[in-house]
Amino acid sequence: MSNLKDFSQPSSGQESNFGVDYVIHYKVPAAERDEAEAGFVQLIQALTAVGLATEVRHGEKESLLIFVKVASPDLFAKQVYRARLGDWLHGVRVSAPHHDIARALQDEPVVEAERLRLIYLMITKPRNEGGAGITPTNAKWKNVESIFPLHSRSFNKEWIKKWGSKYTLEQTDIDNIRDKFGESVAFYFAFLRSYFRSLVLLSACGFGAWLLLGQFSYLYTLLCGLWSVVFFEYWKKQEVDLAVQWGVRGVSSIQQSRPEFEWEHEAEDPITGEPVKVYPPMKRIKTQLLQIPFALACVIALGALIVTCNSLEVFINEVYTGPGKQYLGFLPTIFLVIGTPTISSVLMGAAEKLNAMENYATVDAHDAALIQKQFVLNFMTSYMALFFTAFVYTPFGHILHPFLNFWRATAQTLTFSEKELPTQEFQINPARISKQMFYFTVTAQIVNFATEVVVPYIKQQAFQKAKQLKSGPKVQEDHEEEAEFLERVRKECTLEEYDVSGDYREMVMQFGYVAMFSVAWPLAACCFLVNNWVELRSDALKIAISSRRPIPWRTDSIGPWLTALSFLSWLGSITSSAIVYLCSNSKNGTQGEPSQLKAWGLLLSILLAEHFYLVVQLAVRFVLSKLDSPGLQKERKERFQMKKRLLEENLGQDAAEEAAAPGIEHSEKITREALEEEARQASIRGHGTPEEMFWQRQRGMQETIEVGRRMIEQQVAAGQNGKKSASAVPSEKAS
Repeated sequence: MSNLKDFSQPSSGQESNFGVDYVIHYKVPAAERDEAEAGFVQLIQALTAVGLATEVRHGEKESLLIFVKVASPDLFAKQVYRARLGDWLHGVRVSAPHHDIARALQDEPVVEAERLRLIYLMITKPRNEGGAGITPTNAKWKNVESIFPLHSRSFNKEWIKKWGSKYTLEQTDIDNIRDKFGESVAFYFAFLRSYFRSLVLLSACGFGAWLLLGQFSYLYTLLCGLWSVVFFEYWKKQEVDLAVQWGVRGVSSIQQSRPEFEWEHEAEDPITGEPVKVYPPMKRIKTQLLQIPFALACVIALGALIVTCNSLEVFINEVYTGPGKQYLGFLPTIFLVIGTPTISSVLMGAAEKLNAMENYATVDAHDAALIQKQFVLNFMTSYMALFFTAFVYTPFGHILHPFLNFWRATAQTLTFSEKELPTQEFQINPARISKQMFYFTVTAQIVNFATEVVVPYIKQQAFQKAKQLKSGPKVQEDHEEEAEFLERVRKECTLEEYDVSGDYREMVMQFGYVAMFSVAWPLAACCFLVNNWVELRSDALKIAISSRRPIPWRTDSIGPWLTALSFLSWLGSITSSAIVYLCSNSKNGTQGEPSQLKAWGLLLSILLAEHFYLVVQLAVRFVLSKLDSPGLQKERKERFQMKKRLLEENLGQDAAEEAAAPGIEHSEKITREALEEEARQASIRGHGTPEEMFWQRQRGMQETIEVGRRMIEQQVAAGQNGKKSASAVPSEKAS
């Protein structure tokens, strides 16, 4: 429990980040020493050229830790101004920043998320765009293992403590997350908070329906459909409002270029007149047509597995009465546990290759396309078993007889017995879908919590323990005032990267369970309400303890997950009404025969449900469009102030020309003299703090390179000595 103790009671070394903005984990394989050393020199030179100061320290075995911070506050102020001016030109900001840089930053101070995002862009953007061009996925920088910011232990401690003692979250809590981790993470927590609050009313309705109406209630079906429409339309308006409040509306138009993009020719942008790299759209469309056989492969492969395992489970639990039934009942689960991840991994690999073939120019477009393909897989693995029970087993159980006869014959063959297997007549179990929903809403959520929070923590502790047992002598002892800080950085290097799309996937799939199948078990909303209260806190804990600090990317919505929500909301209205029609007559069992089911009745119920959905959607949109919001008020206020200022200035000033910052290639250089003068002034002031000492050990680019080279030599020598000592032990025993 050492990590949790350190987290709850951080010492001074763990509390301070020594002014470090980013850490670059650089691998130094002994077999590639010369190549790694040359790459290290290029890395330091590239970082220094864009105005970043560096320090190097020993990492774990065969690695270095390169600490990065902005060298000049004035240079960074110009970077912030240029970025905000670019936002205004792209329509993200309503008004341009003030022409005086100092006043612009005073009016709108730089929050930590903005600072870290801009510094990350300085590190990773291509050189022709003013960055250092350092990306871990690039072959040139293959020894760059990762680039990440450090956690703020003081903020994380206060964050977990505050959220753990509150029942509901306020907007200020979400704003704090936005200022620390960026809009990408903040949008997730804002969505989860809105979803959690919306479940309160549905949970009350679901509990009443379970208590008074039971399964397959038409009234609860209407209420659930109404809830899904209202929540989806409300969130669409809410995310626009948040984007305006946070100043990121339309930020998706400023997209990050994808290094792997392979363009065929350049053309002139009809709006800006600048050259742009072009990949023929028709080529991409032809490749995208392969998504059709991909979707069919998902349906056939996963569908066949689920139908096979479910029919086997029906045979064992409801037909077979022989010995070992309580143990044989685990067979279908075992087959699913083994088969589903195997088939899913194969299909996911195919999806990633297909996505790479589609050759998207931006990171956002590439990620959105991959999420859409993942959604198809998740849809199949999450809902296929419930579709089987709701649309095949409960209303049309008689069509399972061929499958049951197959399993009976298979079991008879495997037993090598001429005596018939003890079986009973097959009857539909109306509680089957309720048991399945209980698994997905209770058992699966507990398992998911364990795999998200508990298992990573145990793995982390086991890794640290194994590392301590295997660790040999240190290449070089850390300075006393830095030792605790460096140990924390080395631990953060081993943490997994946080992926917010995984959390979105979990919540969107959960929304699908409620919208489509809660009519079969109305308590589902109650269970998800409790789960999501825990989820809000456990996801915060996962970011704070089990993951590296995420890069604070900007976004103006939840992205492609909004389309998935829309699809599930519409499909839920159709599916739930069809389930109620097909299954409401089977509550007491039908001996596997359909009871009073008509095709026209099924089609009519689906048609009425869809029209009800569309009418309610139009009504909700109309009502919401009449409501004002803080975000829209802020946008109107900014537009009014901008027009007022333009009138006052008589349109006579050109703020862009007067305050334009120089390019990075012409920015001030970091010199040894400047650093020595800074150190002299610090000694005169008497501020010899650990942070200042940390950044004064290596004065300038050349000294950092020399120290790094010595560290590489030490690590290579240590590795060779370790091999010699390991080979010497058996020989001594032999003698």
